[in-house]
Amino acid sequence: MKIGFIGCGNMAKAMINGILSSGQAPKENIMASAKTEATRNKIREQLGIRAAESNREAVEFADVVFLAVKPQYFEEVLTEIRPSVSKQIFVSIAPGKTLAWLQERLGDSVKIIRTMPNTPAMVGAGMTGLCKNELVTHEEAEMVCRLCDSFGKTEIVPESLIDVVVGVSGSSPAYVFLFLEAMADAAVADGMPRAQAYKFAAQAVMGSAKLMLETGEHPGVLKDMVCSPAGTTIEAVRVLEEKGLRSAVIEAQRACVKKAKGL
Repeated sequence: MKIGFIGCGNMAKAMINGILSSGQAPKENIMASAKTEATRNKIREQLGIRAAESNREAVEFADVVFLAVKPQYFEEVLTEIRPSVSKQIFVSIAPGKTLAWLQERLGDSVKIIRTMPNTPAMVGAGMTGLCKNELVTHEEAEMVCRLCDSFGKTEIVPESLIDVVVGVSGSSPAYVFLFLEAMADAAVADGMPRAQAYKFAAQAVMGSAKLMLETGEHPGVLKDMVCSPAGTTIEAVRVLEEKGLRSAVIEAQRACVKKAKGL
């Protein structure tokens, strides 16, 4: 299997590193395009893969093509590569570009998959939602899932939920970082050095997520385990509820999904 990347930004690099580390494709079977010679040289030097002189070259090389450019450039890129489209599977990582929109620009007979990865893919801990058009077989979808699993976890969802994926995992690292920063600020206000505060906060969040995933317990049950009667934690939880943390998160995430839907 040969894999092409249209664009080689941070997300594409994370994906390529994951695919290489997992051994799913050797370096000579991966090609990425970039606008400038300087960037193409970095692709060769830092990743060790092939660098395409044009987007069409990457498409013609590949069996699976990841469309890893920013959404505002999609129209231009798809117009450019359409003459090179044949039997490839095209995988988009852009929010807001529907399967129908992509098919209209690539062709009615083209196999298309939409994905929504997130930035923790950069450390092999990403979460990716995936949906496909009716031309993509179950086996082909599973193959793309395995590629995405190389830099995290992947779940197949109906396209009607892909914008929800944007809110719950695609954009949510930003919410988590905001929460982490606030936790650290509070610790600094109480006298802890900032670098140490970030470490305590980050490890607590990572460990909490790991505990939920590995035990399978409901988050409310795990929260109750920490909240002793008349203790310190329940007092903190009381203030968070009073200040509307739960409602703020729900409203923020729904606003994110609304934006992703273009509403």
